[in-house]
Amino acid sequence: MESARSSVESREMAETEGARRATGVSANGVGVVPDPEVPAKAKRRQFSVEYRLRILRQADACKAPGELGALLRREGLYSSLLSTWRRQREAGALLGLRARKRGPKPKALDPRLKKLEQENARLARKLKQAEAIIAFQKKVHEILGIPLKTLDDAEND
Repeated sequence: MESARSSVESREMAETEGARRATGVSANGVGVVPDPEVPAKAKRRQFSVEYRLRILRQADACKAPGELGALLRREGLYSSLLSTWRRQREAGALLGLRARKRGPKPKALDPRLKKLEQENARLARKLKQAEAIIAFQKKVHEILGIPLKTLDDAEND
């Protein structure tokens, strides 16, 4: 009796072994344990322009029913991505598909600002040169023993 019972159980296990649920657990309750590790942060996928154009060409070539769905499943894409890429292609082939820099856009500079910066740099050079000349004149006056006039003396003259 014991051997007949064990053979029936082994036959049932063999039959149910191939029937797996979507969770990976077999029909008899014993099965594969899924990996519990979850990535720290999901990374957003980025598609190059070449990849997008290639997928669009392949999607345009799909004529038979179900081909487009098979393409999207194979590539792991959503149909909404495909329609967005088509809209971008129609708006301007590479212009709409080109990667755009995120964040605030740089403000356009006023053309007068560039001229003012150049003038400021020129005046700074002249000031540095004038200060060097004044320092040299002070040293010459010290060496020769000639007293320098102060601003108060120059006003009294």
